Amino acid sequence: MENNKYNGWTNYATWRINLEIFDGYGAGSEDVDYKFCKDLAEEIVFGSVPENSLVAAYAQAFMYDVNWHEIAEHVNEE
Repeated sequence: MENNKYNGWTNYATWRINLEIFDGYGAGSEDVDYKFCKDLAEEIVFGSVPENSLVAAYAQAFMYDVNWHEIAEHVNEE
């Protein structure tokens, strides 16, 4: 992981989403994939935010940079 750019993660967005949403998340006995991680994070972040709001637009822009594959891999290793 020497090529990663933020605290051992691909970028700040990936590190922050992992920290805020997936830190301590137990996947149980089944592995998760990137789609599961992305969908879960979107459900949490956008669950109570109006769809066409400025907040949603900023959140979408931030989450666009997340490396969901890296998060899924990390969750499965835990």
